[in-house]
Amino acid sequence: MKVKDITDKIINNFGGIKFEKTCDQLMSGSYDAEVAKVATTFMATVDVIKQAIEYGANLIITHEPTYYTACDGTDWLKDDPVYLKKKELLDSNGIAIWRFHDHMHAAPTDLIYDGLLKEIGWEDYLICGLKFPHCYEIPEMSLRDLCSFFKEKLDMETIRIVGSPDTKCRRVGILVGGGSLGLGVEEMPMQLMRKQNLDVMVCGDITEWTLCPYIRDAAALGMNKSMLILGHERSEEAGMKYMAQWLEPMLDGIPVKFIDAREPFAYL
Repeated sequence: MKVKDITDKIINNFGGIKFEKTCDQLMSGSYDAEVAKVATTFMATVDVIKQAIEYGANLIITHEPTYYTACDGTDWLKDDPVYLKKKELLDSNGIAIWRFHDHMHAAPTDLIYDGLLKEIGWEDYLICGLKFPHCYEIPEMSLRDLCSFFKEKLDMETIRIVGSPDTKCRRVGILVGGGSLGLGVEEMPMQLMRKQNLDVMVCGDITEWTLCPYIRDAAALGMNKSMLILGHERSEEAGMKYMAQWLEPMLDGIPVKFIDAREPFAYL
């Protein structure tokens, strides 16, 4: 099975959605290459590429960019030593990289959210009638306990919060990745908190002048509001873990392995 056979099968399996303009493109290698093994990951970092080579994969399916900007443009990188070394690593090992982002979020159910929910086991807590944004009613716990829950489920050592650790959390919103930036509507996360009377918002990315001060002000005014920040990678990586599980049965015996890109930050 060639790279193009696999990418077409993935897109067609979810309704054959066709975008006029999409970042879901081949970032390395050839569509005509025969695929031996596949690796899925949040981001094809050099560490992930080396693990894929060790595994014997010659196709990496990544959710996020390989070359540092949203659309993976490389004109600005032609003389950059980091880009040149990374490209040499890919080319010398015959690695194809295909990005699966726009179609993944636009599937009948958002496949990134599907993976996260599978990882944390909240499928039955989704508030009826709300497909997106994702809001949940969970058994009540403190923000401190909710942090412990996500640390265990997503293998995290540190989670940032806004609000009191003792905040009672029952109605929870989740906005993965860049969703917590508003998806082009800067006020959307604050409006969602108000309309759904959320106690806590679980976020991927944050902007420190939008939802963050809104919750700080609400908490300072005695309202039961808080925020838990997973980061972009931790909030979305489980979607690529889940992808490896549903993809392998589609590929006629080609092995598929998930490679965790890991949280990019260390904390001192």
